[in-house]
Amino acid sequence: MTERTEELPLSGVTVVSIEQAVAAPFATRQLADLGARVIKVERPGGGDFARRYDTTVKGESSYFVWLNRSKESLTLDLKSDRGRDALERLLARADVFVQNLAPGAAARMGLDPEALAERFPSLIPCSISGYGSTGPWADRKAYDLLVQCQTGLVSLTGSAQEPARVGVSVADIAAGMYAYSGVLTALFTRATRGVARAVEVSLFEALAEWMSQPAYYTSYGGTQPPRIGTQHATIAPYGAYTAADGKDVLFSVQNEREWAALCTRFLERPDLVEDPRFVTGSDRVAHREELNAIVAERFRRSDSTEAMKLLDGARIANAGVNDIEEFLAHPVLRARDRWRDVRLPGGDVVSALLPPVDLAGTTPRMGAVPAAGEHTEAILAELGYHATEIDAMRTGHAR
Repeated sequence: MTERTEELPLSGVTVVSIEQAVAAPFATRQLADLGARVIKVERPGGGDFARRYDTTVKGESSYFVWLNRSKESLTLDLKSDRGRDALERLLARADVFVQNLAPGAAARMGLDPEALAERFPSLIPCSISGYGSTGPWADRKAYDLLVQCQTGLVSLTGSAQEPARVGVSVADIAAGMYAYSGVLTALFTRATRGVARAVEVSLFEALAEWMSQPAYYTSYGGTQPPRIGTQHATIAPYGAYTAADGKDVLFSVQNEREWAALCTRFLERPDLVEDPRFVTGSDRVAHREELNAIVAERFRRSDSTEAMKLLDGARIANAGVNDIEEFLAHPVLRARDRWRDVRLPGGDVVSALLPPVDLAGTTPRMGAVPAAGEHTEAILAELGYHATEIDAMRTGHAR
């Protein structure tokens, strides 16, 4: 049984978001999952440009479907007087305002945290930018791959021969997660101390946090971790090895117990446990090529199923290297009942994953993905506009 919206933890919280692409929509969707009312303000004549990234999900964008369920869509011309007035009326009723507008745009519209604090002292503003609101790069636009490059992530990803981008939008996802947790913290602070604090997150600084381990390694080790595909820069053996049936199996040895178990129960080489080349983790990394040759030869004598069974018996974590179709059919997702139906604009239904955090006694909201401007009339009427005013705003004749 789906829990009613009013019983969800963020029921009664209203979020207004001028958002596009990934980072801000990801933050606000997570707020919507927990019951917040999220009003997504979009451009007339098309809305969020992420709606047009692709058309693979029954005519809708895979990005947009992922990021925008359970929201209300309001189209407003924010260059018009009535559009700005409607936004002001919305913000007067809101608890949170989220924006990831282009650099400088929020300030030009009077939507920077300082201006908002004067007009709406209880409002929590959340700003998401590429490189922060101050500093030498405050005016630079950013998108995910640029930030992956600027933080050095691309230099760590891929093979020795060629760097590669991470295959999902990790900078946007990181910024969205920190914006989400920042807003929750600000709501808690307002509730307990009576003060509304502004939240600011940049894609660059969010991903920079994720780069801390290689940053420490480089600063104090004298060289950055090597780019070695599925291998690990500081742990060996660690990576994917090809079994006799041609399928790859990935495993890693995390401690000395696992190293001894690997040698005796999988490699069938107990002599290697005390081999001077491999005694410690650092020794194994230093002699990675020799060790990989021994491990690879052993994998060639077993198919992937047998190899994983033997590794399981040795209590060594392992996994097949899945493609996306195999991930979609994963037995864990099926056994744990992680899929739910979500309605698209037009009425089609798709499967969506539940949020990964299970909060006891709470069933997340998995509402419909809105069409652009689907809720405009209802929201404007709620704000006190008459039908003729709403019609003028919808047709672009209002100033």
